[in-house]
Amino acid sequence: MLKTVLAGTTALMIAGSALAFAQQPAANPGGERDHWRPSQADLAAFADARAAGLKAGLQLTPDQEKNWPAVEQAIRDMAKARGDRAAERHDAARSADPIARLRLRADAMTDRAAGLKKLADAAQPLYQSLSEDQKHRFAFLLRSMGPHREHVAEWREHRSHEGGAPK
Repeated sequence: MLKTVLAGTTALMIAGSALAFAQQPAANPGGERDHWRPSQADLAAFADARAAGLKAGLQLTPDQEKNWPAVEQAIRDMAKARGDRAAERHDAARSADPIARLRLRADAMTDRAAGLKKLADAAQPLYQSLSEDQKHRFAFLLRSMGPHREHVAEWREHRSHEGGAPK
């Protein structure tokens, strides 16, 4: 009798734990994953921090500082456009239409290209006034702010909606 009760209890515990693991977590409204997404204010603050870091790393002279406002504005404009694209990507990710997503990605590439051209045009006078040491720092610091991070975000977003696990 004791063996029967023990065997029954063990079977219930195993079955109960299997059912607990089989349950899916409750979905948020809209079926979104539960993680933090930066707001437009967050993105603006991060862009300001990146621009301030670039400026501090360059250690600009008073003559070079005259060319800085155009560079800073181009960085801010690119950050705002990046935030806008992220919002569009988030909205479009709910769409099952792969053609619409392709068009959105193509438009995003065009927008990024225009932003990079604007940054290059704005940074050229500043860059020409930099010393060799400042030019090396400029290249390193600009690369660390680069758009490659956005491509990774797009890839993760794309993978998560295809059923692949984001890494």
